Amino acid sequence: MPAPNHVENPLEYIFERFSWAATDIRRAVLAPPRLHTAAPPRVRRIALGDLWASLREGLHDLGVARSDVIFIALIYPIAGLVIGRLAFNLNMLPLVLPLLSGFALLGPLAAVGLYEVSRRLEAGQEAHWSTPFEVRKSPALSSILGMGAILGLIFLAWLAAAWGIYAATLGPQPPASLASFLRDVFTTGPGWAMIVIGMGVGFLFAAFTFAISAISFPLLLDRDVSVGEAIRTSMRAVATNPVTMAVWGFIIAAALIAGSIPALAGLIFVMPLFGHASWHLYRRLVDGG
Repeated sequence: MPAPNHVENPLEYIFERFSWAATDIRRAVLAPPRLHTAAPPRVRRIALGDLWASLREGLHDLGVARSDVIFIALIYPIAGLVIGRLAFNLNMLPLVLPLLSGFALLGPLAAVGLYEVSRRLEAGQEAHWSTPFEVRKSPALSSILGMGAILGLIFLAWLAAAWGIYAATLGPQPPASLASFLRDVFTTGPGWAMIVIGMGVGFLFAAFTFAISAISFPLLLDRDVSVGEAIRTSMRAVATNPVTMAVWGFIIAAALIAGSIPALAGLIFVMPLFGHASWHLYRRLVDGG
């Protein structure tokens, strides 16, 4: 007689995805198909003025290549709404906010197509609506996917941490309803403990992700480097320019929050702008990039 189907709880679901992501990373990162012979990139010091200049250049690219909205500006907020709705359907209310906020961790991967648009415009080439999809022909595709798998693993780790924080404060049982969950969150000691701890842990995840991915994807797309070298270069860029890069991270976080308030609609403008601007910031950060 067949055994009854086992229904996974959220933590089991997340750990299952951990194993999948770890396999992808092992295949794409530990055994990359390309032989990387380029010298390690050199990182420059930049000033706050470089941030504003990158934003201006990103805005210019956004105006020239408005068709990239089809690629990222609509897909990103729609995917966020779908994830949020899925969490409601799966009775995973405690993970709705971590899902939506953590989805930003995947932003650098989602913006790869925008980097390609800015790269071509900078080289004086034409960019069309299909240009973002040309990344699939890049020699660096396996490395880009490997870096994406690392961000995916971090995203899953954040969800696991968020569920663990809920289980230790208001859980471990799922809330009975949305109203009772919101009441417990904002009117009880454990609820406020969950908020404070969650914000602290979330900040650490965001800071780490920013450090390893600030310029990793543009670098992989532009030069013949390994995933490990791209991560090390991104971390050197942040360490060399701690104040400037902290301001850049704050600007991105503030823009994402502002763009997410009206049902994620603001991301239609925010995501393409910062995708293009990040390419130009990479050019300023990496010598000979």
